[in-house]
Amino acid sequence: MSYPEKYKYAKSHEWLAVEGETGTVGITDYAQDSLGDIVFVELPKVGQEIEAGSTFGSVESVKAVSDLYSPATGTVTEINESLNDAPETINTAANETWLIKLTLCSRLPSMRSLWRKRLGTKTFCKPTLATMKPSRRWATRGCG
Repeated sequence: MSYPEKYKYAKSHEWLAVEGETGTVGITDYAQDSLGDIVFVELPKVGQEIEAGSTFGSVESVKAVSDLYSPATGTVTEINESLNDAPETINTAANETWLIKLTLCSRLPSMRSLWRKRLGTKTFCKPTLATMKPSRRWATRGCG
């Protein structure tokens, strides 16, 4: 499993790519491997405001349904519509398949809680999907 250096990682196994004020969110290769064959993805609506650490959707596989947690606070500007017809794309290319794009808000506080690969892949990969909870440090104030 690979963890591209260009991303920041949440303990709940979502990745975040930041470019300017835009954040792109996906799930890690570890998460998709743990879930197994993904058959459905539920994503939020464009315009929805999301708080860091809150659920924004779910991923359904042949094994289980798992909540998706936002690694940052912001407003959804785009969802990956192609996942409606081909959710299994996540299994074949988790590091390239994004779920949502956000206009980031209060970017710095929520980014501090994200992990980088070099901080400890061994520790990072220990939790199972069933035991992962969002960190309390993720709580940030909304965009307003």
